[in-house]
Amino acid sequence: MRCGEALALRWRDFDAEAGTLPVRRSAGMVRTASEGAGVVEGDTKSGRPRLIDLDDATAAVLRARRRERGALALQLARDDALIFGDLEGRLRNPEQVSRQFTRDVARCGAVPPIRLHDLRHTHATILLTAREPVHVVSQRLGHASAVVTMTVYAHVRPGSQRGAANLFARLVGEAGG
Repeated sequence: MRCGEALALRWRDFDAEAGTLPVRRSAGMVRTASEGAGVVEGDTKSGRPRLIDLDDATAAVLRARRRERGALALQLARDDALIFGDLEGRLRNPEQVSRQFTRDVARCGAVPPIRLHDLRHTHATILLTAREPVHVVSQRLGHASAVVTMTVYAHVRPGSQRGAANLFARLVGEAGG
């Protein structure tokens, strides 16, 4: 997910039994000259909702987080509460969350410097390298189409041309023989 999409998730979105999260909204910064800046909820970047399947370990982490949030204050675990809201239950500023992530990574020292958004790219790269179908990765990322995914991640599968050439030659040879 994009950072803003994760920040806009509510507990009612999380289906603990099915291990799914529908991504319907995104938190983002809005700046106006007269009022300054504020965090608001809006549509996802593509404007369309999508359903994300979670692995069992991630679903377990979210169940534990809900218990922990409820132990802090019951209103933080209600169905309409934000999964990643602040301690008051409000939307967090996605720009501040990204900057904090970068600072936390830098403090680790041994980890290469990465941005929070780089985790999204890593997710896509790992799936595509493992030959997950592009349309599946595209759906997980919330891209408008698989063409967007192919354009952004075309570099992930170097050598694909040679594989395609060899496959084509083999198939033509089999058809003619």
